[in-house]
Order: sequence, then C-alpha cells, then structure tokens
Amino acid sequence: MKEKIVSAFTSINSVLNKGHHRSVKAKKNILASFVIKGCNIAISLILVPLTIHYVNPTQYGIWLTLSSIIGWFAFFDIGFGNGLRNKFAEALAKNDHGLARIYLSTTYAILSIIVVCLLLVFLCINPFLNWSRILNTPADMAAELSILALLVFVFFCLQFVLQLITTVITANQQPAKASFFNFLGSLFSLSIIFILTRTTSGNLIYLALSLGFTPVLVLTASSLWFYTHEYRKYAPSIRFVKFSYARSLMGLGLKFFIIQIAAVVLYETSNLIITQLFGPAQVTSYNVAYKYFGIIPMVMGIIMTPFWSAFTEAWVKQDFGWIKSTMRKLQMLWAGLSLLAVVMLLLSGFVYKWWVGKDIAIQVSISVAMASYVIINAWNGIYSQFLNGVGKIKLQLYTALAGTLVNIPLAIYLGKTLGIYGVVLSTTIISIMGAILSPMQYNKIIHNNARGIWAQ
Repeated sequence: MKEKIVSAFTSINSVLNKGHHRSVKAKKNILASFVIKGCNIAISLILVPLTIHYVNPTQYGIWLTLSSIIGWFAFFDIGFGNGLRNKFAEALAKNDHGLARIYLSTTYAILSIIVVCLLLVFLCINPFLNWSRILNTPADMAAELSILALLVFVFFCLQFVLQLITTVITANQQPAKASFFNFLGSLFSLSIIFILTRTTSGNLIYLALSLGFTPVLVLTASSLWFYTHEYRKYAPSIRFVKFSYARSLMGLGLKFFIIQIAAVVLYETSNLIITQLFGPAQVTSYNVAYKYFGIIPMVMGIIMTPFWSAFTEAWVKQDFGWIKSTMRKLQMLWAGLSLLAVVMLLLSGFVYKWWVGKDIAIQVSISVAMASYVIINAWNGIYSQFLNGVGKIKLQLYTALAGTLVNIPLAIYLGKTLGIYGVVLSTTIISIMGAILSPMQYNKIIHNNARGIWAQ
C-alpha cells in the first residue's frame, strides 16, 4: 500500500514538473488552488450556520446586505488593480524591477488617496443616513446600524489598499498564494466566531469586528512579510511614486473597469427582471439552476486564473509557440467541461430533487439554457484571459457595452414571450457575440495580421 502511495505521488510530481516553466508554474498553482478552494468551501459551510446561530437569521441578513452595499465601493479603484496586474507582469517579463516598483508604489499612492477621500465623505454623510430605513429594520436599531456601517466601511477601505499584495502575487503567476490569504482570513474568522459563541451573546458589532478585522490582519501581516522578504525589491516607497505613470495604469485599467461594470449589469440583472415579471418565488428556481451549473465556471475560473499573467509574460517575450500550445490545451479542457455540463444536464432533475426537494420545480428549459450559458462563457473565458493578458481589450469593451444595452430589453421581451427560460436565453444569446468575436481577434493577433480595433 505504501509503495502504491509513493508511486502515485511520484507520478503526480512527474506530471506537474513536465513542460515549459510557465506551464509547470500554472499546473502547480491550479492544483494548490483547488485544495485551498476546497478548504474555503468547507470553512464557509461551517461558518454560515455558526454565524447565524451566534446572531440570528435577521441580523445575519442585515450583515450580508450591508456588506454587499458597501462592497460596491470596490469599483472606485477605477480599474487600477487590473491595470497594475498587467503592467507589473510586463515589467517582470522585461526584468525591469525598478519599473515594477514604480507601478506598484504609484498604485498604492493613488488607491490610498481614493480611500482617504471616500472615508472622509462617508464620515460626513453617515450620521445623516437612516440605516434602519435603508435596511428595512426596526427604528430602534438606527444607532447600532450607524456604528456597524462605519466599522464595515473602515475595514473595507483598509482592505481596498492592502489587497494589492494579492494583485502583485497573482501578477507573478502565483494565484494560489494569493487565495491562501482568503483561506487564512476565513479560518481566523471561524475561530473568533466560535469563541464569541462561547463567551458572548449575539452582537452585530462583535460580528463586524471579527469578520472585518481578520482579513485586514492577514493582509497586513502578509504585506509586511512579502515586502521584507520575497518581494523586497518591489516594496512600495514614496520615493518611487511617479504620478506620471498613472496615465499608463489608468489607460488600461479604465477599460477593465468599464468591462467590469458592464459585466455586473449584464449578468446581475436577471434576478431583478425575473422578480418583476414572475415574482420573487421564481427567482429561487433560477438561482438553484444557476448555482448547480455554476460548478463549471468555478472550475474554469480556478484553472484559468494563472494564465492571465502567464500570457502577459509570454507575449512580452514573444513566446508565441507556448501561447498556441497552451490555447490548444485549454480548448481541450473546455471540451471536457462541456461534456461535464451535458452530463449535469441529464442528471439535473434527479439532483434538484435530492438537493432542494420536490417543492421547488425547475423547468427542463431553464436547465438547458443555463447549461448552454456556462458552456459558452467557459469558451469566452479562454480567449478573454489571453486578450486581458496582452491588453487588447477594446473590442471586449465595445462588445460588453453593446451587450449591456441589448440584454435588458431582450430579456424582458423573451421573458414575456417564453417565461423564465427567455431571461436566461437572453444572456446566452448576448454571450454568443463574444464567443464569435474573441476567437477571431485571437487568431488575427497571433498570426500578426490584426489591424484597427482588432489590435487594440
């Protein structure tokens, strides 16, 4: 038995270390990410009921709603995070450590200025916000909710800047290390919540302190460690802040920002449309199917994450052979995941009954549309990672904006005509546009005949 285990580990190690150094790094990060993601899921399965037990379902709902509202302020980075990811990876590929440090220091400075401005504005308006009305809670909770909102916002602002360490590590093709910070934060939160359940009664302020402070602590400690050890040569410094480089960061980052906003509008409006057309109860059916088939994009996301910065490095070094080879392998992966989606579709009726019971009926047409949607978007993900990595995203920008304008009226029309299936079908149809244009752009770029918008 021992010999079989040793042999298995030897075989796995051989597979992981076979191939180009870029591919080896990606494979190791993918495997580590799967392990870390699994641990995160396990912790969340324990943390959610433990937290609900510590407070109560209503208070937990207040916490989730408030956190999601304040989370929208994340868009105020105006794409600087993604801009830094590309520019930092480019500088590393050119072995220009000084330029990498300038980009990093400048981004820290800009986001710090944004955070200070946001915090000052929030401190001024928070006393005048009626959080009881905003969150639809009893009036006597107003004072507590005002303090809670302030705590959540302060911790958010700190994370806003501190999480740049994860961007830097991901840009260096080490996303597993970056995701490990989330695992540590969740683990510490779980430990603190467990202690609170044994020592205090349910309190939203204590909950905010425990769930808000732990990621800040992890990111602070991680930043100090990495910037004094492995990433010491890139450590942010006032001496290296060059606001003249902000234009370069923002030029690319702003495009990512607009695409990100368009994606939120495109993919997050389905719940609202379904609610308006068919009532809140039907949103449940849609979301059960969405979460079930969401396994495909989750797996694809874990696998694809290391390749963004890997494509950036390969592009700068003009390693087109590796790019073509990697794209072929990712296409084969997509074929395998598409087959898995078809199997999931065939088993969906059984799984739904086992998972949520017989009371929630989910039409076969909804499952078919959802399976089609995840297959098409997995295909799009292959090419978007390449295009994001090489910074040729103007066509994506226009496609996303066009999709945003068309999707809502199309979803309403198809929803009224076909039912919930029509709402899902609308998003699927919009996704087809990218599934056609992105491969065309990739082929033009890789064969050096891209002109005009295809090359931007």
